[in-house]
Amino acid sequence: MNWLDYSIILIYIIFFLGMGYFFKENKDSKDYFLGGKSLGWFPLSLSTMATQLSAISFISAPAFVGLKLGGGMKWLTFEFAVPLAMLFIMIVIIPPLFRSGVVSIYEYVEKRFSASTRLILSIVFQISRALGTGVMVYTIAIILQAVLDIDYVYTILIISVITIIYSWQGGMKAVVWGDAIQMIILFAGLIICLFFGWSLLHEHGGLVNGFDPERLQVIDFNLGIGAGNEYGFWPMIIGGFFLYVSYYGCDQTQAQRLLSAKNEKTIRTLLLANGLFRFPVVLIYCLMGLIIGGLITVAPDFLSDISLTTQKYFPEEFARNGIKADLMIPVFIIKYLPNGLIGILMVGILSAAMSSLSSTVNSLSAVTVEDFFNRGKNKGMLSSKKYMFISKGAVVFWGVVCIAASFLFGGSKSAVIEIINAIGSVFYGPVLVTFLLAFFSKKVNHIGMNAGIISAVLINLVFSKTMQEIFNIDLGFDVFWIWLNFTGVILAFVIAHIVSAFTKNVPVKHVEGMHIKLKKSDFMIKEVYILSAFFFAILVFSYFIPTLFL
Repeated sequence: MNWLDYSIILIYIIFFLGMGYFFKENKDSKDYFLGGKSLGWFPLSLSTMATQLSAISFISAPAFVGLKLGGGMKWLTFEFAVPLAMLFIMIVIIPPLFRSGVVSIYEYVEKRFSASTRLILSIVFQISRALGTGVMVYTIAIILQAVLDIDYVYTILIISVITIIYSWQGGMKAVVWGDAIQMIILFAGLIICLFFGWSLLHEHGGLVNGFDPERLQVIDFNLGIGAGNEYGFWPMIIGGFFLYVSYYGCDQTQAQRLLSAKNEKTIRTLLLANGLFRFPVVLIYCLMGLIIGGLITVAPDFLSDISLTTQKYFPEEFARNGIKADLMIPVFIIKYLPNGLIGILMVGILSAAMSSLSSTVNSLSAVTVEDFFNRGKNKGMLSSKKYMFISKGAVVFWGVVCIAASFLFGGSKSAVIEIINAIGSVFYGPVLVTFLLAFFSKKVNHIGMNAGIISAVLINLVFSKTMQEIFNIDLGFDVFWIWLNFTGVILAFVIAHIVSAFTKNVPVKHVEGMHIKLKKSDFMIKEVYILSAFFFAILVFSYFIPTLFL
């Protein structure tokens, strides 16, 4: 990197600090946490995708496709269930949540069940999201340290402090518009890498035998049960469906964006856009990984640079595998791109990290304020001035927590990352069931719901392969983790009903207008046709990818 690259990064930082100041006028909770419910579908769509397609995706997805053992284009299977999930959220999840007027989606749960149910979901969300985001920031910081030779402490502080400042000043408007800009930068970075990777591959003579056929296979009809059976068609469709419905519809980081929309039509449009555009973006990720991974086979010095960087900064990884696959994209950027473009790509990686962090900090703050300071007898009693003071204080608090998590739980402690991933996969199912029963059930009481959530999470943890490895437990069989999103739904649903049946003396809370009955008019025919057709189109396209690229 030279002065031009550092200048680009400096301009980027100054711009985002200025953007926070531009959006600083926030009067109340709907302004600060929901952008005054004035945001349109375009920035919200980009913000939603930017949060999900994080810096880890920018670096790890191409590495998985192009370099990691057992990897390949099967990464695309993560996208199969997205169109169906968007359709379900559009029809079932959003109408009751949006019309309720809540800021924290867990407030809705309290109205139907109890304060204890609300706090269970809220606390687990806060702890898992803060730790997960902290580890993400550390992971990106340590990789940038390896390629830029800048101490990771400074990289963490650059990512975190800038994000905290503009999130603190501008609230949800700054977060959403910041994410939208960062998504554009990130996408531009993908196209740049794709173009230069393809050009360099041909300059080195191209691949004699084409791409590795094993890396081109997308669809595998294994059931995700047993050693080595991962990314199977059915677990990715079924487990992925419940994962995305819960994440986009019942996770505060994503649901808060939906609640920030002008109206339900805006939400339908942004969900439609997300359902259609995610697959092409991830396809570009995968193609980039395939091409740059192919470049390694014809440019031995490229592989040597990755290996030397791994040896210097990740000695344990070097001893085990010889290379750290996640260094493929950063080393490619530094080694093969011209100055100026290097700066843009480094900004792209920073953008991806900052978009995830800003979304997390804003959502954690909203949940903290609404679930602990603005509830019960205190609901609506806080003055606007005091509300904003607590809200901005919560942004700083959670920003500091994420920074602390970066230092305390990052590094070579891979078990922490595994624990966080395990928690994510075991929790989404029970969370989804909680909201669905709040919408539709008239039989489940709060005792049954609490028992369903806790029991399902604990049982899923026992059967999680990741948790078995951490605690050195061998149950004799392997289940691919994405199935846990499905089993969590079934377990929580069944246990909630059984416990409620045995605790009939505990009354079921009935709130006027909370129970939903779907009508024919709720089914958006146009969206149903478009997203269903797109779902089948991506399956057909993915099936023929080996033929297209051989």
